[in-house]
Amino acid sequence: MRSYLGHRVFQKNMLIPVIVASSAFFAAILSLCVWFYHRSHSHRSMKKRPHTSDSEKGLGLGPILSKLNSSFRVVGKKGSVALMDFKLLEKGTNKFSENEVLGVGGFGCVYKAKLDDNLYVAVKKINAEGSDAEREFQNEVNLLSRIQHPNIISLLGYCTHEEARLLVYELMGNGSLETQLHGPSHGAALSWHTRMKIALDTARGLEYLHENCNPAVIHRDLKTSNILLDPNFNAKISDFGLAVTEGSHNKNIKLSGTLGYVAPEYLLDGKLTDKSDVYAFGVVLLELLLGRKPVEKLAPSQCQSIVTWAMPQLTDRSKLPNIVDPVIKDTMDLKHLYQVAAVAVLCVQPEPSYRPLITDVLHSLIPLVPVELGGTLRVNPQPAPVAPSSAS
Repeated sequence: MRSYLGHRVFQKNMLIPVIVASSAFFAAILSLCVWFYHRSHSHRSMKKRPHTSDSEKGLGLGPILSKLNSSFRVVGKKGSVALMDFKLLEKGTNKFSENEVLGVGGFGCVYKAKLDDNLYVAVKKINAEGSDAEREFQNEVNLLSRIQHPNIISLLGYCTHEEARLLVYELMGNGSLETQLHGPSHGAALSWHTRMKIALDTARGLEYLHENCNPAVIHRDLKTSNILLDPNFNAKISDFGLAVTEGSHNKNIKLSGTLGYVAPEYLLDGKLTDKSDVYAFGVVLLELLLGRKPVEKLAPSQCQSIVTWAMPQLTDRSKLPNIVDPVIKDTMDLKHLYQVAAVAVLCVQPEPSYRPLITDVLHSLIPLVPVELGGTLRVNPQPAPVAPSSAS
């Protein structure tokens, strides 16, 4: 699931795309780029203000936490995160049965667990024999104990038992975006508007990390497998093991990430900023648009990134509709498709300063998402067909 990039093994042409311009469409992208650039610089001069709205304080966790009262003791210094009993988690997962496995990650498995009061949760069991695993476990507990937002996964508890480290999360009924897009259904459940809602939810989660956490948080491993979906396809960012806080990422942090999502300046020069997350978001947006994986094999020893493959076609109005995921092809307003493609192109710009802030990405997506899904778009209902009148 996770690749460590300890040396520069990727060809530059995989991660530094050459944009092929196409008259009017490319001009529109350039104008957007300039607008984003100026907003970025003016925005940086403004003082960040913390969010205080109730919807972003994790108040929805109340019912879940109250059900867990008999199963854990609260650790004050970890805020709302609880220290949980190992035997309870062992029982809830049927002794970590293979039948309860939801997924496999870099350091272990994620299980479905049934706790008391018929409460279902997800339990990540980490083998912490290595220092990296232990460090990521501690990092995730420390960060998620103070981060609560509707589009960030909720950490309900944690447990240490011998060499095992366990993290307990809210259960997300529709799994990961990666499974939905690239699994057996190949995105069949994801309509155009649902995909835009997922992109908007993810942008909201990233904006909270970048703009409203103090210090700001850089996720560093945003990808479709780390975007989880609840039964209503609300998206939440997960897996904060590699996340770093602003100001700490220059302190001998190992170059890490996942092939296809790593920004070129971070891969080649070790420069890490919030724009690195924006690049990864752009790759996720391309996956939502095109239904393709971030990296695909052309031959046993040759791979191609979605950015390199798509860029020349994304900037050509005549070609763009032909490369859209067949599941959603011809289901959206072409004007909206061009807008989303333009945002994706800007997010994956090789030069970080020309990428938009995630706040600007967020505001560009809101008008494309229906009101009932969290945006401002008012979708006109299709008129009912009129039955032909019968001749008398």
